[in-house]
Amino acid sequence: MAGKFELYEDKGGEHRFRLKAGNGENVGASESYKAKASALNGIESVKKNAANDDRFSVFEGKNDKWYFNLKAGNHEVILSSQGYSSQSAAEDGTGAVQRAAADASVDDQTG
Repeated sequence: MAGKFELYEDKGGEHRFRLKAGNGENVGASESYKAKASALNGIESVKKNAANDDRFSVFEGKNDKWYFNLKAGNHEVILSSQGYSSQSAAEDGTGAVQRAAADASVDDQTG
């Protein structure tokens, strides 16, 4: 089962997306975008940059959980992870993004 991007409006009326793996697990989420077109561009940027290992950074948060960010060529964060219990689990999460993003469809829930 292929991954998918869910495009939605948050409570503040801004656009966001999350990437779900083929098993339905959330593997990353975006920042908010004022315009829907900008969020769609963000999705395309995730698809383009996810294949590049160098675009991921894995780090330990202040809460002793591990996270990753995916950055675009301009070094802006385009996708952030949930918290993981270990560094290796966060690194596995980057692989989940790589597997899910390239062929993921877009589920536009903005109506």
